[in-house]
Amino acid sequence: MAGGRRKKQRFSRIHAFPCGRASFRSEHSLIGGPGFSRIVYCNEPECFEAGLQNYASNYVSTTKYTLATFLPKSLFEQFRRVANFYFLLCAILSFTALSPYSSVSNVVPLVVVIGATMGKEVIEDWRRKKQDIEMNNRKVKVHYGEGVFDHAKWMDLKVGDIVRVEKDEYFPADLILLSSSYDEAICYVETTNLDGETNLKMKQAPDVTSNLHEDSGFQDFKAIIRCEDPNANLYSFVGSLDLGEDQHALMPQQLLLRDSKLRNTDYIYGVVIFTGHDTKVMQNSTAPPSKRSKIEKRMDKEDLEDGRMTRWYLRPDKTTVYYDPDRAPVAAMLHFVTALMLARAKQLQRALTNQIAMIEAASELKINNQFEIGSRVLSCLQLELGDGKSP
Repeated sequence: MAGGRRKKQRFSRIHAFPCGRASFRSEHSLIGGPGFSRIVYCNEPECFEAGLQNYASNYVSTTKYTLATFLPKSLFEQFRRVANFYFLLCAILSFTALSPYSSVSNVVPLVVVIGATMGKEVIEDWRRKKQDIEMNNRKVKVHYGEGVFDHAKWMDLKVGDIVRVEKDEYFPADLILLSSSYDEAICYVETTNLDGETNLKMKQAPDVTSNLHEDSGFQDFKAIIRCEDPNANLYSFVGSLDLGEDQHALMPQQLLLRDSKLRNTDYIYGVVIFTGHDTKVMQNSTAPPSKRSKIEKRMDKEDLEDGRMTRWYLRPDKTTVYYDPDRAPVAAMLHFVTALMLARAKQLQRALTNQIAMIEAASELKINNQFEIGSRVLSCLQLELGDGKSP
């Protein structure tokens, strides 16, 4: 398919902008050394040399658990909380003759709390899984040879593939810009998902590939890109493009990052250089955190006083009335009352722990539902304003 009529920008010197003509700098001398050893065979992702590189696939997973790891990891997360571990010990002891109360009164509340919290973890991770499935199955046009581009899933992309991204589409991987619908081979990119900035950034392809504005132009296109290894720096890139006998410098102005969006440009052609978890956005991502409220951390807090481990809410050594030999009956009565208070306190602590777990689970579900509603409303507004394609 032809690229269509090309646009032309109305300014005299495009190279006056920051994304101007690239030239070799001192950092380009590092290419081929440690940290700069990546080699990309453009338009030849299946060649023998590319297979030896063993690069990551473009499949992305952001989930916290798998079917095999959910039970052990989730149980570890639950019982590393001191309160849950304490009630587990109480539940175990309730099956012995030492326990003054039935095992049901200990086991059932513990199972309810652990079950509710683990259920919340399942729901959160399933939402991440659905987002991963939706993203991995997005479609983009890929060059299959003979100048023919056809749709392929994001997760099937390989390093070296030539892709055609059209207006308002997200970039499926980290790409090097080869050409665009503009005569000057520029394009505009929205990076809100990466750095929160709403202003558009301008990128420009190398001059040597700026004339590749038709699908058929990639039928015999062959080149080698040598560049830095995957890293988390969004604003730097060092590489070179070997085309024929010439070598051309590649700069951050030619780098199109995954999850950024093409704006105000009909289409661009690019070559995939980083895929999946090698992309810069995934290099910057962190594992899903283990959520713990401040009150849970406060309840688990331990302090050292005079070399002894104490709890902030217990103060048995703050008074001497329990150890007065001259008033033994009074001390015994006070011990009895204190024991009742401790038993009641533990019941209240258990009830509080149950309520915290239930409130957290309910709040998480409510927040997620409100987020989905907000996303749908925003999509509808974008559709009405002509800024999006479909909700």
